[in-house]
Amino acid sequence: MKRTFIYTGIIAGAAVIFLIAFTILTDRGDKSTVFAEVFQGSFEITINATGELMAEKSVDIMGPDIAQRRDVRSSNIRIQDLVPEGTVVNAGDYVATLDRTLYANDLKDLQERLATLNTELGMRLLDSTVVLNGLRDDIRNQKFTVEEARITLRNSQYESPAIVRQAEINLDQAQRTLDQKKRYYTLRVAQLERDINNRRTFIGRLERRVSDTQELLEGFTITAPSAGMVVYKRDRRGTKRRIGSTISPFDRAVASLPDLSTMVSRVYINEIEMSRVTPGQKVDIRVDALPDKLFKGTLTSIANIGEALPNSDFKMFEAHIVIDGIDPEFRPSMTTDNKIYIKTYDNVVYVPLDCVRTGPDSIPVVYTRSGHKQVVIPGESNDKFVIIEKGLEPGPMLHTTMPERPEKFKLAGAELIPLLRNRETDEDDLAGSIPMANGRIK
Repeated sequence: MKRTFIYTGIIAGAAVIFLIAFTILTDRGDKSTVFAEVFQGSFEITINATGELMAEKSVDIMGPDIAQRRDVRSSNIRIQDLVPEGTVVNAGDYVATLDRTLYANDLKDLQERLATLNTELGMRLLDSTVVLNGLRDDIRNQKFTVEEARITLRNSQYESPAIVRQAEINLDQAQRTLDQKKRYYTLRVAQLERDINNRRTFIGRLERRVSDTQELLEGFTITAPSAGMVVYKRDRRGTKRRIGSTISPFDRAVASLPDLSTMVSRVYINEIEMSRVTPGQKVDIRVDALPDKLFKGTLTSIANIGEALPNSDFKMFEAHIVIDGIDPEFRPSMTTDNKIYIKTYDNVVYVPLDCVRTGPDSIPVVYTRSGHKQVVIPGESNDKFVIIEKGLEPGPMLHTTMPERPEKFKLAGAELIPLLRNRETDEDDLAGSIPMANGRIK
């Protein structure tokens, strides 16, 4: 029994020793992951930007032109109904309906007012006819009075001078009264004509408003101007116009019909990277909805003015990338991942960024697996790697993290330190010769 316990203890001890040794060996194996190789080959400096597909050209589906109708008041109009985005339509097909409530109420008020004015005009014309008939009768009666006075004067020629004189005065008064009635009639006719013409002019203007409003309301049912796929239009804030959105008299686009034969990837470039981006640069494009396909494109335009976008602390500049060729599966607003090629170097030495260390002396170094603290002259970098202009050749393995005892590493490449110092001096002189603005190089 005692021997059995001894054997069991030996086996258990051996198992513990095996586990300890396995752990040590495993830890050593894991430590190999903190090393990286020095690479040689082509080196690309790129900028990655997320974007979305859009047509290079499109036809806007417009609401009614209110601003051009002087007799109709301008107002924002709500979209009451709109076909789903992505609907394929032919020319003349239904697209949207705008809310008629405001202008329909205006039309009803105008029509009621027009009917009232027409009734008033009819009454005014009737009154004018009665008044003028009365004035014409007065003139006719006054003519008879003048004629009677003339006869009386003629018959009184053999009477006394006083009677003759009285007859002359009566004729003169009757003639003056006739002339006054004629002048009053002329003035009254002009007055009534002016009043009626003013009423007719106002009614004509009101009739034009009624006609324009009726024509405007006919345009509240919007149809497609040509065949294509309906894509919702974005307002100035970048929000898509949907049911319940409004359009203004000066921004009447409800939706658009993109020309899918030429597609563009619209991206936004950070203001910090703007100096590195120029039209003509090549771009690799991947569409999230088509992950197995790679498309080529060319950066064609960059906005001159930046804009503030949500969730961004920097100004962003809109840029367009024209995609080479076309894919039948492309749809507007698909999300894209764009790799813009800034520079490409052939046959250069480069290492991961994590391998390059800079101490208090500002001298960049790398730590090799063979125990050297190698001074290097770094060049341009991308988001993962940096070019090593001098100090390394392909082959060595480098620490990607700071070694546990860096003071044990032997310094190598000390002859490169003067070159680094001269480079720093040249860079300081260059920066000092360039005008500064707000602490930054212009």
